Amino acid sequence: MKLAFLGSGKMASALARGVVSSGAFAPGDVIVTDVVRTAAEALAKATGATIAVTNAELAARADHIVLCVKPQDAVSALRELGSAIHGKLIISIVAGLSTTVLEEAAGHGARIVRVMPNTPALVAQGAAAYALGSVATDADAEVVEQLFRSVGLIVRVKEPLLDAVTGLSGSGPAYVFTVIEALADGGVLMGLPRDLALQLAAQTVLGAATMVRETQQHPATLRDQVTSPGGTTIAGLEALEKAGLRSALISGVRAATERSRQLGSK
Repeated sequence: MKLAFLGSGKMASALARGVVSSGAFAPGDVIVTDVVRTAAEALAKATGATIAVTNAELAARADHIVLCVKPQDAVSALRELGSAIHGKLIISIVAGLSTTVLEEAAGHGARIVRVMPNTPALVAQGAAAYALGSVATDADAEVVEQLFRSVGLIVRVKEPLLDAVTGLSGSGPAYVFTVIEALADGGVLMGLPRDLALQLAAQTVLGAATMVRETQQHPATLRDQVTSPGGTTIAGLEALEKAGLRSALISGVRAATERSRQLGSK
């Protein structure tokens, strides 16, 4: 089976590297293209994939196509391919475009699956969710899960929930980067060297996240385990509660979700 990437940007690069390094697809079974030829060449060199000169050539050679173009270019790209993608699986990582819109552009012969990934896929620690279009099959779902498991976590949801996924895990890395930066700034305020403070902050977030994943315990339970009566942690938590950290993060997810819905409605 041939897997093609229509677009060779950062997320396409992460996915292509992931499927090749995991053995999910052999390098010779991966095809790439991009309007910027050097981007496709760089990805092909990094993965051993082959380059398609045109989108039409890519569609003719591929069994599955990952649509990795900008939102404003996605509909026209699918329409231009026309009958060349009939009977094929199209995996869209294009933000804001529903399966209904994509199916209309691709024609009734194509099967659409919509995925919302996030940037930690670049280091094989991504979190993605997907929804099947009206004619996509369980076999298509297996292909999507195989692809995205190679770069992290993948879960299946109903399509209306993809906006909330966008607000939480899609935009979430930016929230966490801000938390890491703020923790490091706090360390600097208290006298730590900048590079050391950043190193400790990043490792602390990584370690805490790993504990949640591996222990399967609720974050509140893990928090209580490190919060001694009258100790330093409870003093810090009191300050964070007064500053509204919890409320701010909840509001961030809500705002990003609502913005995703607005963009999709356009």
